[in-house]
This record gives sequence, C-alpha cells and structure tokens, in this order.
Amino acid sequence: MRTIIFRTVAPYLTSLMVLFSIFVLLRGHNEAGGGFIGGLVAASAFGIYGIACGVGPVRRAMYFHPISIAAAGLMLAVLSGVASLVVSSQFLTGLWAFPEILGSEVAISTPLFFDIGVYLVVVGAISSIALALEERDTD
Repeated sequence: MRTIIFRTVAPYLTSLMVLFSIFVLLRGHNEAGGGFIGGLVAASAFGIYGIACGVGPVRRAMYFHPISIAAAGLMLAVLSGVASLVVSSQFLTGLWAFPEILGSEVAISTPLFFDIGVYLVVVGAISSIALALEERDTD
C-alpha cells in the first residue's frame, strides 16, 4: 500500500498525530487521556509512517532506538516514584511544585513525570514491535 498519495500524506499525518499524542498526554490528569493513550497514538503515527515509507525513514525520524526510548521512560517512571521516598512519603505519592515561569505559576508534579515515562515506554515498546514486524514483512 505504497501509493503516491499515501507516501505524500503520511509525513504530515504522522506529524499531526504525534502533536495530538502530546496534547493527549498533557491533558491526562484533568480529562480523558494520559501517557498510555498518548503513547498509543504516537506509536500508531510511527506505524503509519513505516507502512508508507518503510522502516529506514522511521528509524531516522525516531533518532533513538525504540528500546532505548522505552528504557528511558521506565527509568523516568521509577524515578518519579522514588522522589516521594526522598521526602519520606510512600512510593508513588504525588508531589507538586509551583515555580513561577515567565510571570505565571506553573504546576509541576511527579504524576506528570510518571505519565511522560509511561508515554515513552509505550511509544518505544509498540514502535519496536511494529518496526520488527515491518522489517520481517519486507524480507
């Protein structure tokens, strides 16, 4: 299914889907969404790009190996839980900070970093599986 129309539209569609996945990730605790759903949307975007253009361009677009992305996400998720142990709370207790950035107060929390970690784990794992299957199909 590598038609000229699909190959032309796929990079734009991938960009929009990754942008939408980041939106879903960041609104996760206030409304429906979060790291898992956002990661699935992003992995689907890379899957569409892989179907349209092949595995090589997807690997170049991702820059890091998908397993490295998943490992970094797992490390971030665990570290967000360990942060609560540092302040003598239970593991994965939510902590918030309210720094002032550009004149407005911004809420930064360990649940946000946990969600980002889950996002990276899902993107890395699902993309790795999809790319391995796509490479196997082309052999």
